[in-house]
Amino acid sequence: MNQCSGSAQTLAWRNEADAFLDRGRFKDAIRSYRRVLSIEPELADVWYNLGYALKSDGQFEAALEAYQRALDASVSDPQEVHLNRAVICSTHLNRHAAAEVELRAALDLQPDYQPALLNLGNLHEERGQRTAAADCYRKILDSNHGHDTRHRDEALARLCRLQPPASLDDPLLGQLSHAARHCDDPPTRANLWFALGHACERLQCTDQAFDAFTQANASSRRGAPAYDRKMQERLVKAIMESFAHRVPDRDPQPASPEPLFICGMFRSGSTLLEQALAGHPAIHAGGELEWMPRLVRNELAPFPYAMTDTTPRRMAGLARAYLNHLQKLFPDASGARFITDKRPDNFLLIGLIKWLFPRARIMHTVRHPLDTGLSIFMQHLEPRVTPYATALDDIGHYYVQYRRLMAHWKKLYPDDIHDVDYDALVRAPQEVLEAALGFAGLDWNRACLDFHRLGNTIKTASYWQVRQPLYRDASGRWKRYAGHLGPLKLELERAGMDPQ
Repeated sequence: MNQCSGSAQTLAWRNEADAFLDRGRFKDAIRSYRRVLSIEPELADVWYNLGYALKSDGQFEAALEAYQRALDASVSDPQEVHLNRAVICSTHLNRHAAAEVELRAALDLQPDYQPALLNLGNLHEERGQRTAAADCYRKILDSNHGHDTRHRDEALARLCRLQPPASLDDPLLGQLSHAARHCDDPPTRANLWFALGHACERLQCTDQAFDAFTQANASSRRGAPAYDRKMQERLVKAIMESFAHRVPDRDPQPASPEPLFICGMFRSGSTLLEQALAGHPAIHAGGELEWMPRLVRNELAPFPYAMTDTTPRRMAGLARAYLNHLQKLFPDASGARFITDKRPDNFLLIGLIKWLFPRARIMHTVRHPLDTGLSIFMQHLEPRVTPYATALDDIGHYYVQYRRLMAHWKKLYPDDIHDVDYDALVRAPQEVLEAALGFAGLDWNRACLDFHRLGNTIKTASYWQVRQPLYRDASGRWKRYAGHLGPLKLELERAGMDPQ
């Protein structure tokens, strides 16, 4: 939204702010937009742009307020503003009921507004509401609104994941294949190919499934940053050098509830572990929190080199900020002893975690490397976060670097890191969960085996798997695809690992 209005001075400030926004200089954009609004506070499009800048800068409460001011000023396309508010509430503030209110407000304004229907369907999926989610996707498929087919293709991909084709003759399978081959938008095309791959996997058509996943990953990496092996090796080396010694002795930051960190490779069972632990009344599931990655991108940039300038006082202040963030996100968790933070790639930040919280407990999820790598290859992960995930040899290289860093952390903190093996968990859940709870200083609770009945919101790719009782189908799945996994195996063997 960039309509022109106002005096020459405010117009100059607006142009300056827009330029800052285009270059990703969000704090500068925020200052310039606020200068404009201090003189002309009724400019709806400026409030809208301010909301976008604030969201991008991680100021989510302020972004909600700015978007509301845009609505109050009769912004054009108000349904889009409600959609943006919904994304903030759901993705960043753990306010899922508020997100639904915003999405329904958007649909009240425009009942066939496909972005809102997609987001509402996704919200239903995260809550385990399969039928309601499918209804949203069908509404999009039945709609004739607009000429952009991306939302229809996305709805088709999601519906096929919810209600997979029952046989190779199912017309839905042919519809999915046709859409995947003709979609022009790379991210949407990737989703279609991934959905087709999972449909073929479910029908035990291994070769067709792998071909579809290969096409999916080719689409996913188009336009995305390439995985830089040398840069990853340098990063791991720098982290090990920056955290070469145990955390300096100091009084631990008191915390109630305490953070309980779960990390490891993506697709290694972290969501399953978190959900099982959340069955215990002393543990509240926090999900994949952004706070630590955002900290190293902003206050501690460039990480890990900026750690040379840190002080115990600064670490204590950051620890307080993290705990305050938890309390705001999870006000209903005050009676719990722990809140889990299960961002898998926090394994990169274990040294930082121990500087912030010297008493922190780290649960490290592990899984057979070939099952881990295959599961990553079969899942549409965000390529800007996981640039290695679209090629088996890159997955193998990243896995080797991960193991290298974890060996370093375990040498530094042998008593503070507890491995939880996915295959052992699905084979003997009580035994594995008892040990994990004991590591956290908690007694066994039978409710941990009924995690699939929790009914909480789950915001990871595993949200349907963990809404059913434990199953072993994914354990050892790599054996069915063994003939396709040569590049992954080779990377592991070069590092001296036996992938069998």
